[in-house]
Amino acid sequence: MDADHLIPLLLPVVAWPLARFVAPRLPPRAAGWLLTVSSVVLAAGSTVTLLLLAFAGLSLVPAVAEAGHWSPDTLRNFDDVSIPASIAGGVLLVVVGARLVRTGVRYLRWARRMSRELDDHGRDGGVVVLPGEEPVAFAAPGRGGRIAVSTGMLAALAPAERRALLAHERAHLVLRHHRFLIAVTLSSALNPLLRPLGAATGFALERWADETAAERIGDRAVVARAVAKAALAGRRPHTGFALPAAGGPVPRRVSALMAAPAPTTPAAILAGVVALGLITLSAQTALDGAADLHDGIELAQASVPDRAPIGVREP
Repeated sequence: MDADHLIPLLLPVVAWPLARFVAPRLPPRAAGWLLTVSSVVLAAGSTVTLLLLAFAGLSLVPAVAEAGHWSPDTLRNFDDVSIPASIAGGVLLVVVGARLVRTGVRYLRWARRMSRELDDHGRDGGVVVLPGEEPVAFAAPGRGGRIAVSTGMLAALAPAERRALLAHERAHLVLRHHRFLIAVTLSSALNPLLRPLGAATGFALERWADETAAERIGDRAVVARAVAKAALAGRRPHTGFALPAAGGPVPRRVSALMAAPAPTTPAAILAGVVALGLITLSAQTALDGAADLHDGIELAQASVPDRAPIGVREP
């Protein structure tokens, strides 16, 4: 495969500067979308490249070539086919495939377990009140979406702060933030280089919900106090794929709520555009690699007597 076609394997290294410098300077909604789209596209680009590398090597196997009716000798002379690269791509593909399956199974098990646990408790308007002194509050998908909050958390907050907390968790459900979260989680499973985007996305989603709650309540200070008290009330619970009220760097969330919303600067917009350009490059390069390999197979098929290339009907 041409060196240019390896770009999708290299571009995920931009995940760290994207998460560190670009996303914090964008509004939470824009940051959430940019980080999620970047994770999905970069993961897809690197995975497609590994698929192409592995398939290019398999295409030289006589049995595979015979089944596809192409000449392995012709493909062997094609620049986009490299045996060492194909072996490496195949090994990596197996590894990331196993990681993806493992993450998907973990999510399904967690969703079933969480659903069963919440079903054991009554719900009022989508809110499940959990008995217990430990302060817990999180939004969980499934069954139309539910908010779980413990009696310990309710006792730790004033009435206005409870409304702010519930508005925050309801924002997660209404805005489908769990879909963003599972998308970046699966993307990180496909490419570990994208892990910085996962943490940054989680923070962007919390900030997005904070701002939505502040708009609904009409008081940013109340939401800030609710977030701070929820974090100080007790240790952060392990809620798996749920979105806890005290998620992300709480001091940064509180500071952002106590300050007026910062305007988006031209530099931040430019950085976002550059990031979109890079992920577009990843997608386009992966597609170009697939097209080039397809052309090589067509040539290999044409070199076989009495065989028409792919997409060409025999008379």
